[in-house]
Amino acid sequence: MLDDEPGRKRRRFWVHPIVAQRQQKGQFHKLFNDLRQDSNKFKSYCRMSIETFDHLLICLHPDLNFVDTSMRRSISAEQRLLVTLRFLATGNSFASLHFEFLLGISTISGIVCHTCKVIWQRLREAVMPTPTAADWLRIAAGFNQSAQFPNCIGALDGKHIRVKKPPHSGSRYFNYKQYFSVVLMALADSDYKFVIVDIGGYGSTSDSRILSASRMGERLRQNQLALPEPSRLPGSAGPPAPFVIVADEGFALSPHLMRPFPRRDLDDRKRIFNYRLTRARRYVECAFGILSSKWRVFQSSIQMKPDNVTLVIQACVMLHNFTRIHDASTDADLGLNMTSSVSLDLSRPGRPGTAGLAVREIFADYFSSPEGALSWQMDAIRGSR
Repeated sequence: MLDDEPGRKRRRFWVHPIVAQRQQKGQFHKLFNDLRQDSNKFKSYCRMSIETFDHLLICLHPDLNFVDTSMRRSISAEQRLLVTLRFLATGNSFASLHFEFLLGISTISGIVCHTCKVIWQRLREAVMPTPTAADWLRIAAGFNQSAQFPNCIGALDGKHIRVKKPPHSGSRYFNYKQYFSVVLMALADSDYKFVIVDIGGYGSTSDSRILSASRMGERLRQNQLALPEPSRLPGSAGPPAPFVIVADEGFALSPHLMRPFPRRDLDDRKRIFNYRLTRARRYVECAFGILSSKWRVFQSSIQMKPDNVTLVIQACVMLHNFTRIHDASTDADLGLNMTSSVSLDLSRPGRPGTAGLAVREIFADYFSSPEGALSWQMDAIRGSR
C-alpha cells in the first residue's frame, strides 16, 4: 500500500472535516447569493458588476465546467471564477482563501492557475485583438481628442510586478528599485485599455531592451504593425507625419516612437513638445494605476513561480480590458485625478537616430505653430521650470 511506504506521510483524512463543511459554511455557498442582491457590494467583492460577471462566466464556462465523479463532486464553474477573482482582487494567500472558501490549498492553487489561463485564451481575441489600420486610426483619433496629440497610436511604458525571488535566478529579476520583479510592457490607448502587451521580462532589464527583444518591438522595426500611411497634422501644410507611439526617456527614439527632448539646452519649443508628449504618455501610467487599484494582487509580492506569475498578469490584463468595455467606469470610481497638469521628467539623454530626430522636429514645429498650439501650454511649461 502507498500509505505504508517508508518516508511517506500518511493521510489523516480523505477530506478534512473543516473542508467537508464547504457547502454549509464556505463563502461561495453562504455569501454569494446574498451579494447578488446588492449590486454595489457585489462590485466591491468581484471588481465587476453582476451583469459583467455573468457575461464573463458564459464566456469561460466551457473550459471551467467539470463533471462529478464517483469519488467526489466537482467544483462549479461559478465558484472557480469567484475564487480566482477574489485572489486577483485581494492578493490574499492561498492559505487565507482556503479558510474563506473551505477548499484545499492545492485545489485553490490549481483553480487559480487554470482559470487565469482560460481567461487569457478565451478573452484575448475579444478584448485585445491584433490591431488593424482602422484600429490605429480610431486610437489616433482618441488621442487627438483627449490629449491633443495627433497621429498618436498609443502610449508605451513598462510596469515592474513584484515577485518572490525565483530559485537559482541570481540577479536577473532584481531591478533598479531594489526588489525582484517581472516587467509588464504595455501599449495603451486613450481609454486606458491595453492594445499590445509583452509579459515576463526580467526586472534587471531596461525597458528599451525589453521592447527591442519583444515581438512588438520586432514588428515595429520591420514596419509590420499595419500602421496607416503618414498624414499631415491637422491644419498643417507641412510634410506628412508618421503615426507614432509616445514613451518616456527610457526608450530609444525612432521614426515611430517619440521620446522627450533631453533636459540640456531646452528652449520653449522643446519644452512645449515635452509637455504635449507627457500629456499623451500619462494614459499608460493611468492604465497601470487602474490595473493595480482594481486587481490588488499587484500591490504585494506575488508568491508564485514565474510561469504562474505570467498567467496571473495575463488574466488581469484581459479582465482590465473586459471591465473597461462592459462596465462604465468614472475617474471618481477609480480614485484617480486625470487633470491636464503633468510633471516633466526630462533626464537621461540617449542616442536617437537621424530619422527619429526628423520626425520629432515635425511634431515640435507643429505644437509651437498657430495650427497646433494649445492656449495654456506656455503657462504650463513656465510652471514646470
